[in-house]
Amino acid sequence: MKRFCAIILAAAALSGCNEAKKPAEMRLDRPVLVVEAHYQGMVQDRSLPGVVRPRIESDLGFRVSGKIARRLVDTGAVVSAGQPLAEIDDADAQLQRQSAKAELDAASSNLATASNAQKRVTDLRKSGFSTSADFDRQKSAADEARSRFLKAQRSLALVENTLAYSVLHADAPGVVTATLIEPGQVVAAGQPAIRVARSDQKEVLVAVPETMLERARQGAASISLWSEAGKVYPAQLRELSPMADSATRTYAARFSMPTAGASVQLGMTATVTIAEITPRVMRLPLSALVDQGQGAHVFVVDPATGLLRLQAVEVESFQADAVILRSGLAEGDRVVALGTQKLDPGQKVRVIGHTGS
Repeated sequence: MKRFCAIILAAAALSGCNEAKKPAEMRLDRPVLVVEAHYQGMVQDRSLPGVVRPRIESDLGFRVSGKIARRLVDTGAVVSAGQPLAEIDDADAQLQRQSAKAELDAASSNLATASNAQKRVTDLRKSGFSTSADFDRQKSAADEARSRFLKAQRSLALVENTLAYSVLHADAPGVVTATLIEPGQVVAAGQPAIRVARSDQKEVLVAVPETMLERARQGAASISLWSEAGKVYPAQLRELSPMADSATRTYAARFSMPTAGASVQLGMTATVTIAEITPRVMRLPLSALVDQGQGAHVFVVDPATGLLRLQAVEVESFQADAVILRSGLAEGDRVVALGTQKLDPGQKVRVIGHTGS
């Protein structure tokens, strides 16, 4: 009987031990919220809305006056260097060319006759059958004929230029942004006819408030387009107006885009971000900081194992709801943001979400 009771008591004791161990074996990893470590300027970046503009936009015009015969492009047309854009009626210029060509032919014939006469007088003078007066007279006639020939050549060249100027060409690749003439219209020399924006150099025009003038001059700028989310273009301040706009009290600034490709279209909406050149720091929630009498620390989650590591950090300053760290963490480290007072180094945790810094 005693032996039977001992067996029953031993079985009960073993059952109690198993029940005591069962909760420990079934304990789950502690859930935590984390924030990813990210270094940034001590002063937050400022952004300004803007629009993509060409660096050079020219009003092209004819160098001669006349009546528009044809306009060869419309607004929005993409043109290449040397492409014809419009033509002036060249009927008068053609007549002037024919007249200049006839004058050149006559001057050429006159020069040949005068040159031959001078040669004959020169030969006769050497033989003693001509006087110096005859020689001087023929030499003067030949020089005059030569001058008239050169004048006729220049006149024909001027008429040829006039004919060439009757066709308006694009001086660089670009896009037509405005057409200011129509066929049948009579234009004066130099009057704006076709407006072309060059496509090889693009920039963003923004309005800078007076409180950001120094940052615009000294800060590092970058450009992002609303049509290309996530893509950032390097930028550089090219021009800053010395006078504020009378209505908005802002200063017009142009930031160049040296790496802009064909996908960057004129008129697109852009955002210029200007970062002040300051030391790179990290901003974390105050609740992420741990101080166990050995200085400031944070808990970092190992992404592979889920184990916690207590990491020492160097504090730059404190804010109302955040702590600014100078060093101690690597870019992208996952730092526990809440409940750090209930965690221990080496403890395994489960990340259930991220929170902003």
